[in-house]
Amino acid sequence: MSLTYRDAGVNIARAEDALSRVKERIARTRRPEVIGDVGQFGGLFASPGAGTVLVATTDGVGTKLEIARLLDRHEVVGADLVHHCVNDALAMGAEPLFFLDYFATSKIDPAVFSRVVGAMADACARFGTALLGGETAEMPGMYAPDTYDLAGFLVGAVDREKILGPHRVREGDALVGIPSTGLHTNGYSLAREICARRAMHERSASLLDVLLAPRQELGGVTLGVSLLTVHRPYLAEFRALREVADIHSIAHITGGGWEGNLPRALPDGTAARIDRESWEVPAVFTLLARLGDLEEIEQFDTWNMGIGLVVAIAADGLGAALAAVPGAVALGRVVPHSAGRRVIFG
Repeated sequence: MSLTYRDAGVNIARAEDALSRVKERIARTRRPEVIGDVGQFGGLFASPGAGTVLVATTDGVGTKLEIARLLDRHEVVGADLVHHCVNDALAMGAEPLFFLDYFATSKIDPAVFSRVVGAMADACARFGTALLGGETAEMPGMYAPDTYDLAGFLVGAVDREKILGPHRVREGDALVGIPSTGLHTNGYSLAREICARRAMHERSASLLDVLLAPRQELGGVTLGVSLLTVHRPYLAEFRALREVADIHSIAHITGGGWEGNLPRALPDGTAARIDRESWEVPAVFTLLARLGDLEEIEQFDTWNMGIGLVVAIAADGLGAALAAVPGAVALGRVVPHSAGRRVIFG
């Protein structure tokens, strides 16, 4: 009997079934600039015009995927992927236009696929962003059973004169912090290792036991629930700040923590002096630090520690900025710098 593609583990019909489950939700993301339908070899989107710069971002969800799989919370990572990319684009001053995704697995489970991609579509619709297309790859032998990987690609647009970045920042600028909802999508390899070692320490416990045990420090919520809180999107806050303050640059605190991200929004010869007492670190971080016996510098170099976005603005706009965004905090200011770490806590 002759060999078929299906015999090798790839079932095209399964992929088509998976996509058919989310087509209506994808259709709700359509914008006037979209040309044609999803399913072509490339997505078409009308040019935003002269004087407008396109901003492209791409990212993944990391090993948060494994916790989502263990706890059957696939919608979370679909939303996470869109939110992360939207935040990266707005850090350049851009409004999101369209999004594409890549979903790869050993064997497509149409039910799981529809939950992940459906959540992406719903997130795109909330931001007025077109889910322009994507790729679904079934690759037998590349992934462990019941696992998958995700990547997202987003394009936004900003007026050339309004591009944000270090070139706008001046010494004395105020730094405004906007709270996170937890780890967002970064530092999960460390969090998972802490949980795995805790399970080994308790001997009778499994990784699931550690994730599902109610925690007094978390108000009775489990660590698993806390780790699967959705990555907060900041588009609404960005728009509110833009109306009342002169935004110079934005740092999205993701992989690499504070030192790995905040300096990217600062010009050479400057640093961020941060008042560590200006916000309270959420309990999920202090719990993980205690369970893993982590030094403070390791925590701040891995996680956002409760602040997901840092915005540099003209100092005279600080009051208006804090009033425009509930929960925002005055973190500190931009100061001269010559050597050493560029995020200085005091």
